Amino acid sequence: MIYRVCKSFEVESGHMLSKHPGRCRYPHGHSRRVDVVVAADALDAHDMVCDFKALRLALEGYLDRFDHALAINSADPAREHLTDELGGRLVVYENTDPTTEVMARDIYDHLAAIIARAEPLTDSDGNRYELPKGLLVERVRVTETSTSWAEYGPA
Repeated sequence: MIYRVCKSFEVESGHMLSKHPGRCRYPHGHSRRVDVVVAADALDAHDMVCDFKALRLALEGYLDRFDHALAINSADPAREHLTDELGGRLVVYENTDPTTEVMARDIYDHLAAIIARAEPLTDSDGNRYELPKGLLVERVRVTETSTSWAEYGPA
């Protein structure tokens, strides 16, 4: 048997899909929900898969880069202008359109790397949290609209 938990985040973000033939090539935004599902074969010393706060600490800063920001392809002709206008609120994907699928993979890879480092996470009060050894990122789902989402995880 396997245990699973899910931690959800919400972020307001925009993107431009320069490879798209329709309106999605223009700047537009979404109220995104990010669901991160992690799993373990056994519970930790606190009888948890992992502490939800540890997941929040691992991801909240990373997800904040998308909040009220615009994600674009590095090859987009508008990049230079947007860099000047948006500065730190521009997320650039190298030669890749920032589709919801790509964002899900990006978030998955970020969390998997944090788990692999096995470094404790510290909150603003100095409390330490760990993501237990053997923790598996099962999937990351990014909801784009009320009727569409993309998910990334191992086959």
